[in-house]
Amino acid sequence: MRCPYCEADDSKVIDSRPTDEGAAIRRRRECITCGERFTTYERVEEIPLMVRKKDGNSQAYDRNKILSGIIKSCEKRPVSLQQIEDLVDSIEKRLQNKLVREISSQEIGEMIMEGLKELDEVAYVRFASVYRQFRDLETFMRELESLVKDKRRKK
Repeated sequence: MRCPYCEADDSKVIDSRPTDEGAAIRRRRECITCGERFTTYERVEEIPLMVRKKDGNSQAYDRNKILSGIIKSCEKRPVSLQQIEDLVDSIEKRLQNKLVREISSQEIGEMIMEGLKELDEVAYVRFASVYRQFRDLETFMRELESLVKDKRRKK
């Protein structure tokens, strides 16, 4: 770490402490050359995630969009806000583990549907009807039949 006083490259760490609820580490350093002390902060570098939409445009990932979509799907269902938050957290963890800078909205939608299928089947169908843009009753029924088949296989 370069000293802000003499610009020497060598310093030693005197003290380290977590800050911002563990999101960063505060380090007190002492310059080997001039003896001055200074503070640095170390944070995990977060890769900004971009979402590629169906029309080809990209926009910054927004947790609130996923959260609000799931909340709408779970409206008047026996699903707690904590369960919804946990689902969004698990989706975000999967996105971060992919180590990519851009992901398609379709991939995110499929992750949401997987989670909702386990969480609440009615919420899953609600989300699927909007996400997959069911155009008629026949398409809707095919999705319901697929859900019933999956449920039977699991038993």
